[in-house]
Amino acid sequence: MKIGIIGCGKMGEAMLAGWLAASSGAAADISAADILIVGHTTERCAALEQRYGVRTQQGMAGIADADLIVLGVKPQVLGGVMDDLAQELAASDSAPLVLSIAAGVATSTIEGKLGPAVRVVRAMPNTPLQVGQGATAVAAGAAASSQDVRLVLELFDCLGLAVAIEEEQIDAVGALSGAAPAYFAALVEALTAAGAQAGLPADTACALLVQSGLGTFTLMEATGQAPAEVRTSVCSPGGTTLAALGAMDEAGFARSLDAGVKAAIARAKELA
Repeated sequence: MKIGIIGCGKMGEAMLAGWLAASSGAAADISAADILIVGHTTERCAALEQRYGVRTQQGMAGIADADLIVLGVKPQVLGGVMDDLAQELAASDSAPLVLSIAAGVATSTIEGKLGPAVRVVRAMPNTPLQVGQGATAVAAGAAASSQDVRLVLELFDCLGLAVAIEEEQIDAVGALSGAAPAYFAALVEALTAAGAQAGLPADTACALLVQSGLGTFTLMEATGQAPAEVRTSVCSPGGTTLAALGAMDEAGFARSLDAGVKAAIARAKELA
């Protein structure tokens, strides 16, 4: 499978590195020789060539020869990129699958630029993709087949967890898993500050919290326990954890999270 990646920032590079390192699944047979990167600057192209041994260039020439084209650029520059890509596709007899990771850009918008017959799949990954622990939701455009979606799911499974959704659900995904790394980081920040007020050095508190998060999520994944089960298993009747959760609930913990998710969804619809 030949892959063209247009724009190779943090997410694009995470995908590139993960696919090249994969020893099983859909990415197992992908090699550096199979990948063409369209980069923005000569410096970035040179760095990627040296790091991964892939081919790079700054123009679109030949990109239509790829089996899979990844749109990895920022949403604000995607329009111009799609104009250039549309010219390449129009001049070619090939019909590559187009995978977009641009937030807030609907498959119908991409189809409008590239042509309604172009097979488009949209993905919403999150930043832990950079360490092979991403959570990615995948939605099909009008012309994409179930085989196209399955291929993309398998490629993202090499980089963490991937699930298929309907495109109308993607704003909710962005407000949950897409933004979750920021939510979790903000939680650690707030608890670290609370620990410091209680007399713990901030670096000690932060290290304990990060490990506790890793441990809790690993426990949930390994045992299949629901969040409520894990929560109640830590709480002794009349104990300190129950007192803490009660105080948090009274202060609006759950309500604030619900408000945050709703605000993120509303903002996504404004930006669409």
